[in-house]
Amino acid sequence: MTYAPKRLFIATLLVATGAVAIAQTPAPTPPAAGEFVTQRAAPGERRARMDPAQRQQRMAERHTKRIADLKAQLQITPAQEGAWNAYSAAMQPPAEAQRPRMNRTEIEQLSTPQRIDRMQQFATERQARMQRRGDAVKTFYAQLTPAQQKIYDERAMRGPRGEGKRGGPGMHHHGGGHGMR
Repeated sequence: MTYAPKRLFIATLLVATGAVAIAQTPAPTPPAAGEFVTQRAAPGERRARMDPAQRQQRMAERHTKRIADLKAQLQITPAQEGAWNAYSAAMQPPAEAQRPRMNRTEIEQLSTPQRIDRMQQFATERQARMQRRGDAVKTFYAQLTPAQQKIYDERAMRGPRGEGKRGGPGMHHHGGGHGMR
């Protein structure tokens, strides 16, 4: 055998062996209706989407738990209760129906300049929401003692699942907010 056909033979053998191994791997079973998939989907696969009402319920439960944990850790005094109430109200995630969404069919009917205007409008609205939340955090933070501020700062720098300062899993978390993780 010459050098080139030998390589071709080995490559063909390796491909055939890999095909046999793939053929023996059982296909994954799809999740039941309404079941939430917690693991990442393999490349090319799509995760099952949770029912919007269930997702909203889970988000509300997680938010309530995080806000209660933060209040307990900060040991909010009766004198700080008013500032806490204003802060926690400002940190409430918007209901699913209140969240501005781009309707794909509507967007597809717009011209490019109209799409740009619509995207800028959404960005402006999002920036206004971020500004309101940021102002609420600053106002609340000013009411905290230095010890409470230190606790708040430590919590604000943790990721949504308790990771370190930056770069851990979950950095693309959509929800929570400043110090709400």
